[in-house]
Amino acid sequence: MAPIHEPQTCTYVDWTWSAADRRAVDIREVEKPYAALTDDERDGATGCSICREDQVEIALPGVAPFQICKAVAEDVEAALTRALARGFEIETVTGYRVGRSKGVLDIDGKRTEYSNHSFGLAIDVNAEKNGLYDRCTEFSGECRLVRGGEWRPDAPGGITPDAPLYEELMDMGWKWGGELPGRQKDFMHFSPSGD
Repeated sequence: MAPIHEPQTCTYVDWTWSAADRRAVDIREVEKPYAALTDDERDGATGCSICREDQVEIALPGVAPFQICKAVAEDVEAALTRALARGFEIETVTGYRVGRSKGVLDIDGKRTEYSNHSFGLAIDVNAEKNGLYDRCTEFSGECRLVRGGEWRPDAPGGITPDAPLYEELMDMGWKWGGELPGRQKDFMHFSPSGD
């Protein structure tokens, strides 16, 4: 992991997920001194923050550019490039996007923690064929699709444990959201923790 050199200023767009409204609320643009970041605005393990200034752009052939934390960008780009070379089709990748979309709900029904995407420490690949499901301890017709497209594991770009993309990102030490314990399966998602 490359060391992160701190910029002077931190900027980002923040929002909070409202479970009651099923949408992002409290959307705001933030600009503050980088030195004033709080603990919840930094990932202690990597040094990545929710600041745009800690993100870099990755551009793969035929894929719209996306951003990810500069501390992991080289490894992520190499893993995706190897997966492409092995024949895995990548159509879309979403990386950095700030938002409180995980954690317990507060008294108003809003999420309280930043996701791995907020730090540039997660990617969603081919969301249109690798959806996010809830009510899904084990994948079946009982699972409810809540984001992305229906999971199509046999389609080009569908993610399974046999896919080159899965193998390359797991070799890098990341985990797959399709193997999350509990009631959610996020087939598009990879991060250091899987969630």
